[in-house]
Amino acid sequence: MTIRPLVILPDPLLRKPCDPVAVVDDEVRALADDMLDTMYDAPGIGLAACQIGVMRRVVVLDVAREEDEPAPMVLVNPQIVWSSEETSVYQEGCLSIPDFFEDVERPAAVRVTFLDRNGEPREIEADGLLSTCIQHEIDHLNGVLFIDHISKLKRDRVTRKFAKAAKEAQRQSDDA
Repeated sequence: MTIRPLVILPDPLLRKPCDPVAVVDDEVRALADDMLDTMYDAPGIGLAACQIGVMRRVVVLDVAREEDEPAPMVLVNPQIVWSSEETSVYQEGCLSIPDFFEDVERPAAVRVTFLDRNGEPREIEADGLLSTCIQHEIDHLNGVLFIDHISKLKRDRVTRKFAKAAKEAQRQSDDA
């Protein structure tokens, strides 16, 4: 198990849709284990494979509270098959957009089908934080970021900030 480097905005990988996983094998399980290690180290509550540069439809998450036992979940090829008309608002952040948080409105509940880490088909219904986290991570698999759900003004501001930081980091790297 390895902690992998995170892909940070404005990296174009974050805007590309991920490819479906054909079979859940030892390679996919090892990827999920690395993703969990990376997520816990960050620390975060969810991570999509594209956030570590792997363009496959794999998500890991754990919304257990700090005082509770960890409850890691692995979702391979997750798909939302139903979402509630009722909405909820949570303050979201993203490991690929560090230190930026904003309220996002999403469906309050979803039903999701996926393959588990053994390749078995599963279906869960989620609400609350779990619902928000699942939707956020599935968005990643589709090349969508949580900032796409906020006002254009705020989105443009944060995008410019990260583009400027990336240019500065590249300039410093070139000078070294």
